[in-house]
Parts: sequence; C-alpha cells; structure tokens
Amino acid sequence: MRSAARQWRLSILLLLACSPTSSLAAQSVPRTIHVFVALADNKTQGIVPVAAVLGNGEDPARNLYWGSAYGVKTYFARSADWQMIASGQRPRPEVLERCIFKHRTQNVYLIADAYRGSTIQQTIMDFLEAAAGGETESVTVKAGTQTLTLNAHGGADLVAYAGHDGLMDFKLPSLPQGKSTRHREAIILACISKSYFSAPLRATGATPLVWTTGLMAPEAYTLKSAIDGWIVHESNDQIRERAAAAYDKYQKCGLKGARRLLVTGW
Repeated sequence: MRSAARQWRLSILLLLACSPTSSLAAQSVPRTIHVFVALADNKTQGIVPVAAVLGNGEDPARNLYWGSAYGVKTYFARSADWQMIASGQRPRPEVLERCIFKHRTQNVYLIADAYRGSTIQQTIMDFLEAAAGGETESVTVKAGTQTLTLNAHGGADLVAYAGHDGLMDFKLPSLPQGKSTRHREAIILACISKSYFSAPLRATGATPLVWTTGLMAPEAYTLKSAIDGWIVHESNDQIRERAAAAYDKYQKCGLKGARRLLVTGW
C-alpha cells in the first residue's frame, strides 16, 4: 500500500511538472531591451547641423532623437504596441532621462536612456559594455499591481544604439571584451555603422542584428520595426526586411536602397 501511495504521489508530481502552468512559470521572466540614445548635439558632434531646437543635446524633450515626433521616447509612447510605464529617471549623470515601456501583448520591456549629446563617447562605451555582457543593472519598475525587477545593461536580452556615429570623430580608449558565453545581439542605428563599429562589436562577442552601410537618419521607426520582428522570434533576414521597409516608408528612398543601407550579420 505504501509503495502504491508513493507511486501515486510521484505520478502527480510529474504531471504538475509537465503541466501548462509549469511551462508558463518557466516563461514568466520578462525579456528586456536596452536602448542607448545619444542626443543630437550641434555643438559637440560632427553632425550636419539641424534646427537649434532639435540639436540641443541638453534638452531631451525636444531633441531630434528623443522628444521629436520620430524620437525614441515620443515614437514608442505613441505606439499602439507599447505602454510607457515610467519616465523621468536619471540613473547616472550622463543620462538626462530614462523611459521604460511595456509591450502590450508580450512579456517584453524596453528601457531607453537619453544621454547628453556631449557625452556621446560614454554612450557608445556603455552600449558596447552592455553588448559585451557586462555587469547587469537591476531596474525596479511597477507594472500595474506588480513590482518587477528588470535586467538592463549587460543583462538585457537585446541592446541597441541610436544616434550620431561618434566613431567617425574619435577613437575609443579601449574596446569592451565579451564577458560571457551567452548569445547577444545588437542593433546599431548610426551612419555607416557596419564599417565603424565592426571591430568594437566583434570584441564584445555580440552579433549585429541590424546595422548600416551608409548615411542614415537614426529615427525610432526603424528601431521599432526591427524590435517587432525580434519579439516574435523572426529570422535575422526577416527582421532586417522589416527595418528596411520602415525606413523606406518614412524616408522614401526606395526599398532596394533601404535594403542596401540596412543589413544584418557580418
């Protein structure tokens, strides 16, 4: 009788372990995306000057890459797919604003940091450190009635950089080296990023999901479209195609031209 009872309890435990509830629990850890944005800055960056109100690297609210219509904060805040659940945080002196978004249908969170335009070198270094799997930053946020801890920086599942290609203007003091064997992917929306970021990105051990072969406008519609594909586990080629289609839609450059500009892989 005791043996039969033990066998029955073991069967129940095995059923629970294989149940849908158990599978959902295993999938409950949110995926995180960390986006590093270097605010456009006419004074300190080698960019083609834009209107003064858009090119003030100390004013995220109106900056071309953050608060304008196609800036990261505004574009994601207006998206039907995302909900902004936190803003205004300043996790370090270089960051003028942090926004956190939750995807409305998937267990995915996006953490976006707006860096002072004058600290673009630090922005790129922080992005590369994250791509290298550096130290995880724990970010606590309230989502509805839940308080969650998200893994940012080196603990993020996907990292992205958007802004001027500062590597055209300066050399990095060092190249962050890969710190884990975990597979990491990166998006780099900056002019000619495939040429200028190749050596630094290889050093991190991350792989390029989307980057560029020519001059481009690093606006948020391209970033969002690439992320849309990543969220649903599309192939790299499918994700790149989404990004190219979005870039053509807004820039009217022709789909062939957008495909030449936005590429994936080495």
